[in-house]
Amino acid sequence: MLIGVPKETKDHEYRVGLTPGGVRALAKAGHRVSIERDAGSKVGFSNADYNAAGAVIVDTLRQIYACDLVVKVKELQQAEWPLLRSGQTLFCYLHLAPDPGLLQAMLAARVTGIAYETITDRTGRMPLLIPMSEIAGRLAPQMGAAALTMANGGAGVLLAGVPGVAPAKVTIIGAGTVGANAARIAIGMGAQVTVLDRNVGRLAELEQRHAGIRTSHAEPDALGAAVIEADLVIGALLLPGGLTPKLISRDLLKRMRAGSALVDVGIDQGGIAETSRPSTHTQPFYVEENIVHYCVGNMPAACARTATLALTQATLPYVQTLADKGALAALRDDADLRAGLHVHNGRITYRALAEGVGQPYLPAEEALA
Repeated sequence: MLIGVPKETKDHEYRVGLTPGGVRALAKAGHRVSIERDAGSKVGFSNADYNAAGAVIVDTLRQIYACDLVVKVKELQQAEWPLLRSGQTLFCYLHLAPDPGLLQAMLAARVTGIAYETITDRTGRMPLLIPMSEIAGRLAPQMGAAALTMANGGAGVLLAGVPGVAPAKVTIIGAGTVGANAARIAIGMGAQVTVLDRNVGRLAELEQRHAGIRTSHAEPDALGAAVIEADLVIGALLLPGGLTPKLISRDLLKRMRAGSALVDVGIDQGGIAETSRPSTHTQPFYVEENIVHYCVGNMPAACARTATLALTQATLPYVQTLADKGALAALRDDADLRAGLHVHNGRITYRALAEGVGQPYLPAEEALA
């Protein structure tokens, strides 16, 4: 199979879809891999490294999108949309629900789009989402601490406090992978942490793991009270493939103390707050309703080498399956992969996506028949 790996073009996105080790494994199996020049240079993988592993170094995106299977990290940027073609397979984080332009481009081109973020194994785990969620969760309190500084528009609150001065109050909405990792780091930084979720079992696990943590069922009154009293709110909710529910209204945000902060980890699926809109690593912070917002959709790119290594060791087995069997046969045979199929041959094949955008849904099994 012809496999292409582009250089990512999203703002400050330095991760890469395959490492030289992954290329070597695919080349050994008889596949041809094209890598866009300098695709891995920012994370320590030179063109020579890829060439030695068996890849062909190419100079243009057009050459990458001439391949049968395109393996990348983040959702396609607008310059990539015209390069899509029927029969092609894309394997990456797609995040289609909040991006109707990209969704329509993929439907019109009749490509097969497999989303990292919803591939699900037999135990219900999402193995390609978990490593990036761990990184984003661990980064969230650090970004929140920066947002609270005066230089970024914050109230000048130190997350850890000092002797005689209380630490900051951190409210984390969601106790999944992002929320659990955010809680771990925020507690380690010395903050007073409250976590809300509707899954009482997850909350119990956090209480057993962390002395002093506060937990609450995420019913509206409790959530509102926890948001209002917080110095920092971390949105850590996930609706796989669909839009993140807007649990923080503008009116609720107005009741927070001026100079407090919101880190919205789920912004790549639309965000948890009515005031959330995508920001970038170049301009990560903005102030709305006197609250500092951090809504960067590719947070793990801040630690791109760690993130690339963590991601590619999880994705490579799936890339090998797609390449060895062919995309359609692999999707028919492998339920894990099929859970990631969002679009195919001009149809939406993931229920939460179809419901989120109000378009017809065709089950993946029927689309592949």
